[in-house]
Amino acid sequence: MQTNVGQFAAIVLFVSATAGYAQTPPEQSRPLNKQQIEEQHKAARKQCEALQDVSKKICQAEADGQKSVAEAQAKVSQRNSPKNRLALAEAQAEAQYQVAKAKCEDQVDEAKDTCNKNAKAERDKAKAQAKRESQTQTHSPDASGGATRTN
Repeated sequence: MQTNVGQFAAIVLFVSATAGYAQTPPEQSRPLNKQQIEEQHKAARKQCEALQDVSKKICQAEADGQKSVAEAQAKVSQRNSPKNRLALAEAQAEAQYQVAKAKCEDQVDEAKDTCNKNAKAERDKAKAQAKRESQTQTHSPDASGGATRTN
């Protein structure tokens, strides 16, 4: 039961942290620089040290995922291109997969295998969706990301 409480706490932490990357408030529209991202990553990993077993693995996967998402978000902020948006969506999918995979460690035998397969399927589905959206944006008349002109 203690592991489940730890997992729940880790899930809440991850969801709240990743929500911040998805919805950046206007006053924080400037992207984090590499040093800030690295500092946040180190602080998040340090918080994981107090945890044990699966909860620690989940926490570490969340910290690593937050870092990769933040790096991808910074690239999008620097240059909002279909390629960078695709990389961001893939980073988000991979981060979620790594956390889900860590959660599967708490299970055994067939349940663990099923959990891992489901996590992989969700990641692959999210990446495929991101790729489809990226291709749609690339081939749209306004793929540059700018406003369309009306005369």
